[in-house]
Amino acid sequence: MLEILQQLDFVEIIGSFLVMFAIIDITGSIPIFIGMENQGRHIKALPATSVALGLFLAFFFIGEALLHLFGIDIASFAVAGAFVLFVLALEMILGREIMKNEGSPAGASIVPVAFPLIAGPGAITALISLRAEYATVNILIGLMLNIVIDYLVIRLLDRVHRWLGEEVVYVLRKFFGVILLAISVKLFANNLAVVIANSRL
Repeated sequence: MLEILQQLDFVEIIGSFLVMFAIIDITGSIPIFIGMENQGRHIKALPATSVALGLFLAFFFIGEALLHLFGIDIASFAVAGAFVLFVLALEMILGREIMKNEGSPAGASIVPVAFPLIAGPGAITALISLRAEYATVNILIGLMLNIVIDYLVIRLLDRVHRWLGEEVVYVLRKFFGVILLAISVKLFANNLAVVIANSRL
């Protein structure tokens, strides 16, 4: 316990928090969440953030070994996440429902909110990478601060929606749809070469 307290570093906590906050970009996902709610895909804050936290912790402590258990590498995981983001982006831009609501009790809380919007391949990879720079306790505190913010944003989504108004939400949905599309293409392109190279080994 004393060793953990000695490792506490405010600068490292803030650094970890800012890196994860920038990659998760929960504020940029608000139009996405509102769009899914409008399509009848109810998002529950607690299941979404709990599953996301579970994914983060699993990959943080087990890392690539967890994927290797299923014969999957980080690059393949990223490509799969890119496909989900791509479809979601098309929904936002075209105003068409592609991923049908199957009536799951969790709604859209698990996919695509917990993964890949919160605990996406980029955020998971960044979290694992931080271990080379910061103490574990500081990274985990930074992660937990992000999860709390994610929970509050999803929990108060209706208030945010009312505050923004329908017209602003519509414009933001289209704008962030294009941004999300670009992110998915970049994620796919950056990792496809790695997947192909690994398949030849």
